[in-house]
Amino acid sequence: MTDALTWRYAVKKMDPAKPATAIDVQAILDAIQLAPTSSGTQPFKVLVITGNAIREKLRAASFDQGQVTECSHLLVFTAWDNYTAGRIDAVVDHHAAERPGTRKALDGYYENLKSMYLPRDAEVNFEHAARQAYIALGFAMYKAAELRVETCPMEGFDAAEVDKILGLKSQNLRSICYLAIGTRDAENDWLAPMAKVRKSQETLFDHID
Repeated sequence: MTDALTWRYAVKKMDPAKPATAIDVQAILDAIQLAPTSSGTQPFKVLVITGNAIREKLRAASFDQGQVTECSHLLVFTAWDNYTAGRIDAVVDHHAAERPGTRKALDGYYENLKSMYLPRDAEVNFEHAARQAYIALGFAMYKAAELRVETCPMEGFDAAEVDKILGLKSQNLRSICYLAIGTRDAENDWLAPMAKVRKSQETLFDHID
């Protein structure tokens, strides 16, 4: 695990002639699907974008960052704009179908969840949903590193414009981050030869008995 995480970095220059394989991308998507989320709600959706035309539009909304069009697969992580009774009920129905005999317990648990979530401001709920998507982003990045597939997580974009390009408002979704997947162009990536810089464990961790 440590070797994979030491190997990975946020690739700044990708080689469009060397796409990630379909098998590797599917493994990354599997990791996203299996990532944990609060109360099992999975309050997000990931768009897997490979088309050049739409990625050109997204690049224009992303401060002209080259990875958007140089990668072979651009994952756009989006989060629910709010929690609603309908969305939570759909989670209950799904869990009940997969786990027969649990409907009564699920109804009780998720009714309590509704009583906490539904009165909250929509922005608070969106931020909560976005944090769940970031857990999945971490799983995706680790799986990619394990497979030696290059990635770059990206937040540098005009979210309102990205939402417009992808028609997210009509789906009650909001964009939160990208994950560009591809192959590093090490000769032309200024970051490739740089040492990985992290805080020491003595600085980063406090062990409390």
